[in-house]
Amino acid sequence: MLSTESRTGKLEHLRSLSHLLDNALSIPGTRFRIGLDPIIGLIPGLGDVSGILFSAYIVAQAARWKLPAGTLLRMLMNIGLDWLVGNVPMVGDLFDAGFKANARNVSLLEEHLKLPGEAKAADRWVVFLVFLVLGLLLAISLAIATTVIWGLVQLMGWAG
Repeated sequence: MLSTESRTGKLEHLRSLSHLLDNALSIPGTRFRIGLDPIIGLIPGLGDVSGILFSAYIVAQAARWKLPAGTLLRMLMNIGLDWLVGNVPMVGDLFDAGFKANARNVSLLEEHLKLPGEAKAADRWVVFLVFLVLGLLLAISLAIATTVIWGLVQLMGWAG
C-alpha cells in the first residue's frame, strides 16, 4: 500500500494527465475546454491507440489502489464508449472533446478515495477482465491504424 504522501503525489499526477488529455486548452470566446486527446484523435487509428494507452494507465493506477469491481467496470465502460464512438471519423473526435473519459475516470478514483472505510477490492479476475478488454481495444486500434497507414501508403503510390 502506498503512503498517503505518495498516493497524494500519484493522484495529483493523474489529475494533471487527465487535465492535459481532456481540458488543457480553452476555445477562445467560449467556456468550453478540450485537451490533447481529441486533437491526437484526429490522426486516424494512431489517435485511438494513444488514447487507449493513456486511459489504461489511469485504470492501472486505480487497480493498484484496489478499487471495487463496480468502479473499475464503470471506468472500463467510459473508455469503451469513448473508443467506440471515437472510431467514427470527426463525430468521434467531437464526442471525445465533450465526453472526457479520462476526467470521468479520475473523478471516479477520487470519489472512491474519499469514501470512509475500505470498499471490497475488485477480484483479480475482474482486474484481469478489465485489462483484457483494454488490450483488445488496443489491438483493434492498432489494426485500424495499420490498415489506414497502409491504405495511405498505397494511395500515395509509395508501395512497391
